[in-house]
Amino acid sequence: MIASDINLPKQTDPYFTLLDGTDADAIKDVVKKYDIDTVYIMAAILSANAEKIPLKAWDINMKVLFNVLEIAREKLIEKIFWPSSIAVFGPHTPRINTPQYTVMDPNTVYGISKLAGERWLEYYREHFNVDVRSVRYPGIISWKTMPGGGTTDYAVEIFHEALLKGRYTSFLEKHTALPMMYMPDAIDATIRIMEAPAEKLRIHSSYNIAGITFTPEELANAIKAYLPEFEIDYQADFRQEIAMSWPESINDNMALKDWGWHHRYDLDAMVKDMLHHLSEQYHHELFLS
Repeated sequence: MIASDINLPKQTDPYFTLLDGTDADAIKDVVKKYDIDTVYIMAAILSANAEKIPLKAWDINMKVLFNVLEIAREKLIEKIFWPSSIAVFGPHTPRINTPQYTVMDPNTVYGISKLAGERWLEYYREHFNVDVRSVRYPGIISWKTMPGGGTTDYAVEIFHEALLKGRYTSFLEKHTALPMMYMPDAIDATIRIMEAPAEKLRIHSSYNIAGITFTPEELANAIKAYLPEFEIDYQADFRQEIAMSWPESINDNMALKDWGWHHRYDLDAMVKDMLHHLSEQYHHELFLS
């Protein structure tokens, strides 16, 4: 397995190669050099950051996908994973229990690029028999990585601020409910769909997957159960409008039927695990029962 990025990692990794995903020839060289048969595309500019640099975000988010799709069309690789997002939905999408097939009218650069990407996945499947698999991730929460410029990143920032400062200012209003998922569940979903027999997969654009839905206030209260002195206030910014165009909860029945998807972490289990790992990282004494 080879990891790649446009920047060097902090620590030396023998399985890492420096790579610009917008350079098709460079990707092809790496694929041939290491005899790679499966590619996971994770390069993207996320929702909030994309709004600041829309043309660059569109260029990067689409060019990397097309480069890999074309390499697969040439039969140099066998299988692709490409992540979509709940950002494909929009203000006219049903917000509660959002179905797999529904109105999709994204009003962000990130969402537009993801919706366009989904259509291209299906096109390459139908016309060139390229095996591309995808899920629509909700907001992803992880203790291993810092926030990356997404609208749901408050749900990561809040843990760091709670342990370091004892308070947090949310950029979303307290009652803004959004679908979220803890990283172990996101990884499990990715592995499950990639290991599923091709004949079981009925959707060749992107599958809905669901985790937990909560608001900033509900998350803060869950953190207070372990850090009673923690305080939160709310100063909504431009990301509030983005959040209000996204679903509150997701219907993922088709993922369950086709490849057995189900999430494991609820809100309390996620909060407890996040605080456990981050308290160790920050040398913060915290007793979790």
